[in-house]
Amino acid sequence: MIKEHHPSIQELLENFPFFVALYGPEYKLKWANKIAREHSMQFVNDLKHVNCYELWGFSSPCKDCPAKKVLGQRLTSDLELSGPCRPGEPGNDWVWQLHLVPVIGPNNRPEAILETACDISQMKQTERDLKINRARLSDAQRLAHIGHWELLPETGDLFWSEEIFRIFEIDPASFDASYEAFLNTAHPDDRENVHQAYTRSLETRRPYSIEHRLLMDDGRIKYVQERCKTDYNSEGTPVKSIGTVQDITENKKIEAENKELQKKILHAQKMESVGRLAGGVAHDFNNMLCVILGQLDLLMDDMEAGDPLFPALEEIQNAAQRSSDLTRQLLAFARQQPITPKILDLNQVIENMLKILTRLIGEDIDLVWLPGENPGKIKLDPSQVDQILANLCINARDAISGNGKITIETHRVSLDEESCSHRPGFFPGEFVVLAISDNGCGMDKKTISRLFEPFFTTKKADRGTGLGLATIYGIVKQNKGFINVYSEPGSGTTFRIYFSVYMGDEKATLPKVPQQSISGGTETILLVEDETMILRFCSKMLHNLGYRVFTANSPSQALDLAKIHGHSIDLLITDVIMAQMSGRDLAEILTHDFPDLKTLYISGYTANVIAHHGILNEGIMFLQKPFSTSQLAQKVRQALAAPN
Repeated sequence: MIKEHHPSIQELLENFPFFVALYGPEYKLKWANKIAREHSMQFVNDLKHVNCYELWGFSSPCKDCPAKKVLGQRLTSDLELSGPCRPGEPGNDWVWQLHLVPVIGPNNRPEAILETACDISQMKQTERDLKINRARLSDAQRLAHIGHWELLPETGDLFWSEEIFRIFEIDPASFDASYEAFLNTAHPDDRENVHQAYTRSLETRRPYSIEHRLLMDDGRIKYVQERCKTDYNSEGTPVKSIGTVQDITENKKIEAENKELQKKILHAQKMESVGRLAGGVAHDFNNMLCVILGQLDLLMDDMEAGDPLFPALEEIQNAAQRSSDLTRQLLAFARQQPITPKILDLNQVIENMLKILTRLIGEDIDLVWLPGENPGKIKLDPSQVDQILANLCINARDAISGNGKITIETHRVSLDEESCSHRPGFFPGEFVVLAISDNGCGMDKKTISRLFEPFFTTKKADRGTGLGLATIYGIVKQNKGFINVYSEPGSGTTFRIYFSVYMGDEKATLPKVPQQSISGGTETILLVEDETMILRFCSKMLHNLGYRVFTANSPSQALDLAKIHGHSIDLLITDVIMAQMSGRDLAEILTHDFPDLKTLYISGYTANVIAHHGILNEGIMFLQKPFSTSQLAQKVRQALAAPN
């Protein structure tokens, strides 16, 4: 038909870059252009009198056939068809967009259907890829808590991605999408800074980055990191600003926790440094006190009790002894005080102390004892438990004005890695917890941060030395424990002390040596001390007690004496720390040559050289400087009586 009446149009349609086909009233193909033939030959080899649907690779007419609508109602119709490529051919499924138009004959009746079609397969694939990429971008933004936005400075129109709405917790339907609306979402105290950052960026044409807060409807605070850059036209007018918003609330929380942990670590390091200093001071001071107390003992032994100078010497002796107690507290703080641990039932130890503690705190304060059921055994020096209880109860008493209550509790707790991760000094395990609480005045964070520093006190000058809590800190650390303090001004204070549950043989105890009266002997002693004054008065003490004494002011001199008199020496008394070699090394050399030789260690410093972590090994004899004649006499007899 077209060929007879419009040959030029047929030639035009033949080379048309779209699918063009003509169907008769029976929906049979009458003509197809080059594009249509190439596509249809995928499905049929012979194009003569094939049905329209066969040209598209289908075996039956389309549902709701659009061709019937075109011929019957003389209306155009659009249709989208898709299908697979031939097996073995590369490429995705094909998709074509069809447009059907009725062809009206001379009698004004539809005689044919003109079908044009465009291959939109690539466009559809692009749409699918775009949808996938959008989904991936949305997922990535949600995972990273980052959203993006665009702003038209000229109009104030604003676009937000889905993630920004999630971060800001705003319903998109209720947001008017404007710059002013965005500013109103910022924290009131940050709005001006945000606005200034954006306006300066427009003026300077430089990108900006700013952190600011969001105030949620329920009062919560969120933190966001905002970045922005602006595009300008050739006249320098800003045309579009693009940026990102990242939710950094969790990062801020972690950063704050890390800062707090760092402060605690620095505090712990400071305490360690102060402890080392305290131990060093105590060592030198103990040596001097040892000389003072020793010489006083010798002097007073030679005096009559009625001598007019005797009371004055007693006062000097008392003052020196108080100074000795002070250095012992310093050593306990520095975790260098030698101790004799035993396996203890903490509940029993506390019950034995209750009467004393009641007298210490006075009648105006109630002492409540809440023992835990079977909290477990601990290995500790009983005197150290007494120190902890006394110091904490006295501190609690001083924090209470008038009537009040102090509560002592025990219980068992298990700590795992997670519960210890944010607590410096804590470690996992099974623990017996000693908790002492009061309803006194409480403390602020600044006071708590300095609580265990030696000589720090909030009491008046005549009420405390500032060593009580420092001593407790040293005791707890020396026994591989840790402390937690909770307090608020006006709400009281709770100290929780954690001691590891003893898992060993409960029958294991340190050897007990019967108490001896102050008496001497006739045995031979090798005394080694590099402090000349201590060497002289210790030698005199031992001579007065009846012993035969060889003195050496260095390990080398002691070895020389041992070569001559070694078989006659019954006891080695040696300082722990000396310049040439330690007392422990000296003792090992001498006991190797003389197996029957007994050893007594003396020191004004740490017991760590002869004991692990400040805890005295079983069977080792140790005497802490300063000591009296009676203490020396008793320890010498114990050392001589100890088994090899």
